[in-house]
Amino acid sequence: MSKEHLAVYLNDHLAGANLALEIVDHLADETPDLASSLATLKAEIDEDRGQLKALMASLNISESRVRKAGSWIAEQVAEAKLEVDDDQNGPLRRLERLEALVLGIEGKIALWRALDAVPEKGAIGQINYERLCRRGEEQQARIEVWRLQAARDALLI
Repeated sequence: MSKEHLAVYLNDHLAGANLALEIVDHLADETPDLASSLATLKAEIDEDRGQLKALMASLNISESRVRKAGSWIAEQVAEAKLEVDDDQNGPLRRLERLEALVLGIEGKIALWRALDAVPEKGAIGQINYERLCRRGEEQQARIEVWRLQAARDALLI
C-alpha cells in the first residue's frame, strides 16, 4: 500500500467528517425537535472522526490543510445553494442536508470496509472495523427515518 495514497484517502475522509459535523450543526439549529438525537449523532460522528485522526497519527500522516480548507469551501458553497433553493428553515433544505449526511455516512462505512479489506494491515489493523461499520449503519438507519419524513414534508404536491 502506498503511504501517499493512504494519506490522501484518509485526509479525504477526514474532510468529509468535518463537513458532516457542520451539517449536523446546521440541522440542530433548524430542527429543535431533533436536537437531542442530533447531539447524540454528532458525538458519534466526532468519535469516529477521532478514531480516524488517531489512526492518521499512528501512521504519522498529518492533516491536510488543503483538504481542510476544501471542506470548508464545499460547506460554504452548499450553504449558498441551500439559501437559493429554500427558506432558512424550509423542508427542502432539511431534506437535502439529511441526504448529504446519509451520503457522508455511506462514505464513512466504505472507508472502514476498505481499510478492513487491506490484507497487510500493519498499523491499520488495530481498529475494530466491524464495530465502526455497524455504528455507521445504525446512524444511517436513524437518519433515514428523518430523511423520509423530510421528503414527505418537502415534496408534497
